[in-house]
Amino acid sequence: MNLENSQDYYGKVLGGSSDLRTDACCTFEMPSDAVQRALKNVHEEVKARYYGCGLVVPQALDGCRVLDLGSGSGQDAYLLAQLVGENGHVTGVDATPEQLAVAREYQNWHALEFGYDNVDFIEGDIEKLGELGLEEGSFDVIVSNCVINLVADKEAVFLAAHRLLKPGGELYFSDVYADRRVPQHLLSDPVLHGECLSGALYWGDFDRLAKAAGFADPRLVTDRPLGINDREVKAKLDGINFVSATYRLFKLDGLEPQCEDYGQAVRYKGSLEGHPRVFELDAHHAIEAGRTFPICGNSWLMLADTRFAEHFEFIGDFSRHYGVFPGCGTDAPFGQTSSDAAAAGAACC
Repeated sequence: MNLENSQDYYGKVLGGSSDLRTDACCTFEMPSDAVQRALKNVHEEVKARYYGCGLVVPQALDGCRVLDLGSGSGQDAYLLAQLVGENGHVTGVDATPEQLAVAREYQNWHALEFGYDNVDFIEGDIEKLGELGLEEGSFDVIVSNCVINLVADKEAVFLAAHRLLKPGGELYFSDVYADRRVPQHLLSDPVLHGECLSGALYWGDFDRLAKAAGFADPRLVTDRPLGINDREVKAKLDGINFVSATYRLFKLDGLEPQCEDYGQAVRYKGSLEGHPRVFELDAHHAIEAGRTFPICGNSWLMLADTRFAEHFEFIGDFSRHYGVFPGCGTDAPFGQTSSDAAAAGAACC
């Protein structure tokens, strides 16, 4: 039911983002100046069929090879194409013919606008990425914007993403999560499914699936509670609360189940374009340029063994262990995203 309903809801029921009945598939984050400039170069028809719930734009994308899971009409793909530049490439995968038709219709238009052609689109089901001829270990970054909730076999998506990423690569994606498991009888409701609600993972199940796929330490980047303003939809949900959240999951050997303290620290050089003052690794790591910033061993690896390494100085090593990094825990992660919490830098995960 999931694939067929997604194709019908996003291909036929919805004519544009204004037809949505909740704010689950809407983006409220303030784009950076670079993202705003890039969005101006995306065709209006492509933007009109956008149903994302977050900004899937991680730092340091220049020259990267990116895979967009559930690329829809192509807004994120064409945005990222400008950020990876002429030496990078973006591949979009989507299963809805009507959405793909819009993305492909304006492919030449965007190539002329950018001055280069570095985007392609594949029709396919993201639950079956292994059938699409994509080379394993070939992508620097995989993104997805409010799509994984729509598929039935979410475990298959996480496992395939891990296989397709290069070592040190990351899955950076926005999606919808529930504060409890959604009852089985709601999964077949076409409106709740199409509005990205009934397929939402309970956050604890997401954490388990991500780790089982090889992403040992999922990191929350941003989150916001969802507003369910449609009375009929709200009544069906019977008190379930939903959150739109962005996570980054790194493919790294050596990540530990807990954030362990090895007395390490980093100093950010301020050298990333668009991020001269602060580098935000996640909701708890806003690393100011020039400041010695204590981090756990997992965060160290996320910076030292990835495309971010050249932008940091590293202090310490793994020769001495001091126990669990202060402030780490296993409570529900949401509701902690704030400038005050991030600036404190005391908690790790």
